Amino acid sequence: MRVLIISDTHRRDENFMKIIKRLGKLDMVIHLGDVEGSEEIIRDAAGCRVEMVAGNNDFFSDLPTEKTFNIGKYRVWITHGHRYYIGMGNEMIKQEAVAQGMDIVMYGHTHRPVIDISGSVMAINPGSLSYPRQENKKPSYIIMELDRNGQAHFALNYIE
Repeated sequence: MRVLIISDTHRRDENFMKIIKRLGKLDMVIHLGDVEGSEEIIRDAAGCRVEMVAGNNDFFSDLPTEKTFNIGKYRVWITHGHRYYIGMGNEMIKQEAVAQGMDIVMYGHTHRPVIDISGSVMAINPGSLSYPRQENKKPSYIIMELDRNGQAHFALNYIE
C-alpha cells in the first residue's frame, strides 16, 4: 500500500499535480489541512481514496477538523494540529494520540516536515507543498508504504 501525505497547499495546487503525475498509482491521499477550497480538485486528481481535514485557514469548509481510520494494522488520527500548540513541538499531540489509542498521528500547520517514530506513537508532518518553512525551503511531502509484512515506512520527499 502506498499513501501520499500532504498539507498546507493553500489553494496552490501546481505542486500537487506534479507529484500525482510523477508518482502514478496511489492507494490513498491524505491532506492535513489548509486546502482553501481545492477539495474537489484534489479528490478528482488523486484517483484513489482521499482523507482530508480542515486547517486554520479553511474558514468556510465542510471538512471535519479531525478524523480517525485504519491504514493496514495502524490506527491513524489526522488533524491540522493548530489546536494542539504544534508550533511549540509535537509532545502534546503525541500524548493526545496515545490517550486516544492511536498508532500514528499526522498533522500539518507548521510547514516543516517531521517523521518522529520515537515512543509509542509515530508523529508525521509532511511540511508544505506551497509555503515551506524549513531550512532548505523546498516544498515537501511524505510517502507512507506498507511492506508485505504490514510494517509502515515513511519517506520524506522534496520538489526541486
